[in-house]
Amino acid sequence: MKLAAQRILIIGGGFSGMSAAIDLRRRGAEVDLVEIDGGWRNYGAGISLGGATLRALGQLGVLDAFLREGNAADGVRLCLPHGPQVGEIPTPRIVGPDVPGGGAILRPVLARILAEATRASGANIRLGCTFTSFQQDPEGVDVKFTDGQCRRYDLVIGADGLYSKVRTALFPEAPRPRYSGQAVWRAVLPRPPEIETAVMWLGPRIKPGVNPVSKDEMYLFITEPRADNDYVDPTTFVERMRALLADFDAPVLQAIRAQLGDHSQIVFRPLEGLLVQRPWSQGRIVLIGDTVHATTPHLASGACIGIEDALVLAEELQLANDDLMAALANFEARRWERCRMVVENSARLGEIEIEGGDKQEHARIMRESLAALAEPI
Repeated sequence: MKLAAQRILIIGGGFSGMSAAIDLRRRGAEVDLVEIDGGWRNYGAGISLGGATLRALGQLGVLDAFLREGNAADGVRLCLPHGPQVGEIPTPRIVGPDVPGGGAILRPVLARILAEATRASGANIRLGCTFTSFQQDPEGVDVKFTDGQCRRYDLVIGADGLYSKVRTALFPEAPRPRYSGQAVWRAVLPRPPEIETAVMWLGPRIKPGVNPVSKDEMYLFITEPRADNDYVDPTTFVERMRALLADFDAPVLQAIRAQLGDHSQIVFRPLEGLLVQRPWSQGRIVLIGDTVHATTPHLASGACIGIEDALVLAEELQLANDDLMAALANFEARRWERCRMVVENSARLGEIEIEGGDKQEHARIMRESLAALAEPI
């Protein structure tokens, strides 16, 4: 079946951009992918993935690699600060009976898995390169690049992240990323045998948790209310993380606290969000992933909805045959409500945590959101 766009440029080599390249190549498109970072690096510690993300990885053909190099498990255990378990968030096995309902992996490892699949797809990858300008007409888009080249495409996909230059060029009045009033700390540590799945300890305003990322390692995350998005000196990271855990008496958490050190790959990130109202496209240029719906990590679904964008866009380009405008309209119609739900519900969960608010509302939003994410895309 003919695609509505055959020659496609993807700007940005993150999770959504790589996913788009893999699936579009599978459907027969000619794909160029440009990534401004010459090292194609991906920073961070661990990343938690729900069942919907595992389903998307399966569609991309990389689920086996995730299961081999990451960790899959069922359920999220909820504990009091001094240790006792008081509940569990179920994670249905939506991929199939043999695949657990969630999991985690080191973010650079997942990036490597997707990068290897992108290279294997036959996409033309140009690192250390991005666009300088584009000019479109009814038949195509002429794009100039930082390496001096100029090429013409049927479709351009902007997947260059939260601070997207494609978004700024296409929609200069679009909203900017907004700081949420909360930050997250992450660290990588050895995995004790009792940590078999994700565990969270429910403090009044501080919420630490752990999630295994492999057979031998786990990552620790701590969400912290911070009124100001000010600079934090990296030389203070270890002592700050230890201080945040000081009031949590759970023995396993105190043992984890004692292990924190300069070797722990600590990452500090102020949490920001973004939701761009439709349209997400203008003519033959369309935006996907964090460029239009960046979310805080409360539902562990930011990577998920970005990867899903890529899958849905590729599918609609095939279903629409030669009608590109119909394909882009159908893509937005399928994606808007799901992505809006993730961004807005994640933001509300963060607000409840910052305020020390209603834990029943928090639990209800979690249950309803995860049920919605389990639905087909």
